[in-house]
Amino acid sequence: MPNGPNQAYADEYARVNGIINDRAEALAAEIGQRGSRATPLAASQRTDTANLNGDFPHKTAATRAGVGWIGRHCQPITRPFGPWVRLGTVFTDLALPCAQPMQQSLCGRCSRCVKACPAKALQGPTWYPGLPREELLDAWACDQWKKEHYYQYQRGHACGMCTAVCPHGLRFPNGDVPS
Repeated sequence: MPNGPNQAYADEYARVNGIINDRAEALAAEIGQRGSRATPLAASQRTDTANLNGDFPHKTAATRAGVGWIGRHCQPITRPFGPWVRLGTVFTDLALPCAQPMQQSLCGRCSRCVKACPAKALQGPTWYPGLPREELLDAWACDQWKKEHYYQYQRGHACGMCTAVCPHGLRFPNGDVPS
């Protein structure tokens, strides 16, 4: 991945999105059977092409639920899996317990992802709740680069070069660094 996406990465990206979507549908159905309302929202679905936004910010929901923080690469980072997470959302009126919201980045002074971005789309500030995406990422530069260089993989929707160098993703869930 440090040299860019490949077909295996693109295939896995699509496969995992399918799993997320299937599980969101199943979870929404189960919640419905238990008497609450629930609506799943697909992973990685971009409907606002003018602003390169999805219907709902899965990443923001994850930080508010205490799942992780947003790295300088504008991707969610969790303690057990680093940036190697994919997100889906189910809206519900079911009362559920929640962890404390993340209030700050745990990236420290690291900027490997910013340096690795071939599109020079990463702006480099440290994330905090409420920081506008535009201050982290030039979404247009990122999108254009991917379409020009990686169109053959998911029609230019996947790159991953910034994610591949994140030190939080270079560790196994037990804390070991792969050799």
